[in-house]
Amino acid sequence: MLNATHHSSDERNAKSIRRTSEAISGWLFCLPIIIILGLFLFVPIVMALWVSFSDWAGRGNPFFGNVHFVGLENYRQVLTTPGLSQSDFGTAMRNNAWYTLLVIPLQTMLSLALAVMLNRKILKGRGIFRTAFYFPSVTSSVAITVLWMFLFSATGSINAVLGWFGIKGPNWFNDPRGIVQVILGWFGVQKGPASLTQHGFLGITWWDWLAGPSEAMFAVILMAIFTTSGTFMLMFITALQAIGDETEESAIMDGANAWQRFWKITLPQLRPTIFTVIILGVVSTWQVFDQIYTGTKGDPAKTTITPAYLSYSAAFQNQKWGQGAAISFILFVVIIVMAAVVRFLLRDRNMSKRKRAYYAAMKEEARAMSRAGLTSPATYTGSTVQGGTNE
Repeated sequence: MLNATHHSSDERNAKSIRRTSEAISGWLFCLPIIIILGLFLFVPIVMALWVSFSDWAGRGNPFFGNVHFVGLENYRQVLTTPGLSQSDFGTAMRNNAWYTLLVIPLQTMLSLALAVMLNRKILKGRGIFRTAFYFPSVTSSVAITVLWMFLFSATGSINAVLGWFGIKGPNWFNDPRGIVQVILGWFGVQKGPASLTQHGFLGITWWDWLAGPSEAMFAVILMAIFTTSGTFMLMFITALQAIGDETEESAIMDGANAWQRFWKITLPQLRPTIFTVIILGVVSTWQVFDQIYTGTKGDPAKTTITPAYLSYSAAFQNQKWGQGAAISFILFVVIIVMAAVVRFLLRDRNMSKRKRAYYAAMKEEARAMSRAGLTSPATYTGSTVQGGTNE
């Protein structure tokens, strides 16, 4: 009895030593990347956070020397204190809000539509089309921006094409009015009501908040959709291929049309991919910088300035390093909040027992048909889930 107890204790000690050894080995393997991330990611983030609470002037080490803690002063300058800093930040947030509001749904719907079309087996040359649509995503954003500036110039190709149809193209990069204001101007409305022009948020009137993106920002929006849809298209194609054909074939046997199959069968199974695409869209749209830096520099009249570009210009051009760092951390909070909202809206909801049984029956029916070699409605006589198409 004593020998058995002693033997069991030795086994536990050996397992404990083995687990400790494995843990140490794992940490040793991870140590290089931990050091690299610490030096080039964590330390700069901590430094920028300290700068946002200090009066660092951009010279010397921000942790030493004549650098003082100023609390939330840099954040107050852009959030609550009336003045140029607040109005610039409000303008940047307005511009980026419209940019995000238009880019994310349009690029998601376009990429999904392209994926559905290019995933059809009947289409010939699918590889060529996929490469063509994906190519803008791997092209330098600087090169695309320069091309876009040329296409949308006053005498560029876009206005030339519009001229073929008798439409006078706008002066894309010179009109600071929002698109909504431009459209209202066609009907003689040049100024908003007092309730919108006398009140506002972040130093910007509600009339300007609701003005929509400027024509220049709209051109940037089109460029973003053009360059990002190809990447998300590939993600949707991968998800569509993972779904398989069996469930859809079963729905065809039950008499579901193409729209019912897409809306009831395909789209619910694409929920994880849609969530990923939207989250990536939120992050990328609120971090837009290179297109603005290369193209418009925030013009006309700051209608294309974004928080990311404002953070850069405040720090590196105006030497307001604390404000630049504060804007970057406010932007970080905005991205986190929007990502949380998207996660809440697209969260997995409990599927009803009837719908779970419906999908399970469809899959089992598809497998049974495949084993029996039934490939057409003429040879199919079952109706296992006939009543489920209205679910």
